[in-house]
Amino acid sequence: MRYISTRGGIDPIHFKDAVMMGLASDGGLLLPESYPTVTMEQLESWRKLDYPELAFEVISRYVDDIPTSDLKSLINRSYATFTHPEITPLVKKDGVYILELFHGVTLAFKDVALQFLGNLFEYILAERKQTLNIIGATSGDTGSAAIHGVRGKKGISIFILHPLGKTSAVQALQMTSVTDVNVHNIAVRGTFDDCQDMVKELFGDLEFKEKYSLGAVNSINWARVLAQVVYYFYAWLRVTDETDAPVNFSVPTGNFGDIFAGYVAKRMGLPVGTLLLATNENNILTRFITASDYSLGKVVSTVSPSMDIQIASNFERYLFHLFAENPARVKEAFAELKEHGRISCNSDEMALVRKDFCSASVNQDDTLQTIRDFYADTGYLLDPHTAVGVKAALDMLPPDSARICLATAHPAKFSETVEQALGFQAPVPESVKELHGKPTRCEIMDADIDKVREFFVAHVG
Repeated sequence: MRYISTRGGIDPIHFKDAVMMGLASDGGLLLPESYPTVTMEQLESWRKLDYPELAFEVISRYVDDIPTSDLKSLINRSYATFTHPEITPLVKKDGVYILELFHGVTLAFKDVALQFLGNLFEYILAERKQTLNIIGATSGDTGSAAIHGVRGKKGISIFILHPLGKTSAVQALQMTSVTDVNVHNIAVRGTFDDCQDMVKELFGDLEFKEKYSLGAVNSINWARVLAQVVYYFYAWLRVTDETDAPVNFSVPTGNFGDIFAGYVAKRMGLPVGTLLLATNENNILTRFITASDYSLGKVVSTVSPSMDIQIASNFERYLFHLFAENPARVKEAFAELKEHGRISCNSDEMALVRKDFCSASVNQDDTLQTIRDFYADTGYLLDPHTAVGVKAALDMLPPDSARICLATAHPAKFSETVEQALGFQAPVPESVKELHGKPTRCEIMDADIDKVREFFVAHVG
């Protein structure tokens, strides 16, 4: 299994090199040359596997340069940190299934991938006797999950940029209360897109990237997407234990990474009916799917801040397939985005998009009302991002299908919003209670690439 760039400017590379490269050196994103297929017979043989065993079966199909025993050990260590024995349990409530992805160390779905990626980094660095300096941008959950994935690990320093005041209080504390010497937080006066743009610019400076051994933990890193593919298989296998109904997924997303993992699972042969992409008011992806309008707008602050994004980084991976795997067409699209603030697709391409996805945008009032209604009907607390996915599923997916809604975060991470909706805060896990009163460390600065670069150089390990 080898990996290529969406922009066609690199020779094919193996998995470990793809993990360490992060963003491709030509500015594109890495993808496998082809997707391994899984037959129904193989799927059935996986039905009784536990989560780490299933993760090995899926992930190993993309990895041919790590010995089997080592890969199993990496996977087992990654999921030993989770508090639920099923890792990503499935709960049926009021006609929908909630796929709980928040039982990791930072109570968010990003832990599923970033615990694995942190262990991968450490393994590869030890093998190669190298060091790595990670730079990432976060709208809330990626940063804390990445920090907790690599804190204290040998040979790794991490620098995380987040938009000042635009994450939840818990998200900010989960990042800034980690004061390990290899962890550096930067709060940027701006938006997530400002943070992401600066990270991409640093990675695009190939001399700088090589000199300082830059690594990526954002979902531009293929290993993150790969780890997320697993829970689509896991959820499908659990649901089809009890129903023969078509299986559909509703995915709240801003950066396209989580739903792209579902698209990969479908390409591998998982019998998924519909992939429903749910957005908040920052609905560039919904506008694209429903109205052929991929044009940049202004980021709106909402009660689901992890989705307050206009530029969806992982969308490039999907466009590569949509454009018949033509790197020239991908480069043309992003040149148009840079110059005119939009990407154009023809009618044939849009017809393909609508075969792959449907989409809905859920505003803040409906998000809050969904939290209220779902709690009144079931006693189950939704975080605001999951509420976006549940509302979209109830509106868009057939009630006689198995509607799986991805629960991307524990409601306690967004207690202010839960209190706004219900008049009381979500029960607080011990891991969150322990954050309050801890010393914090964070550098506040403008969205200035030169200032970020200076800080990085001054503090690099």
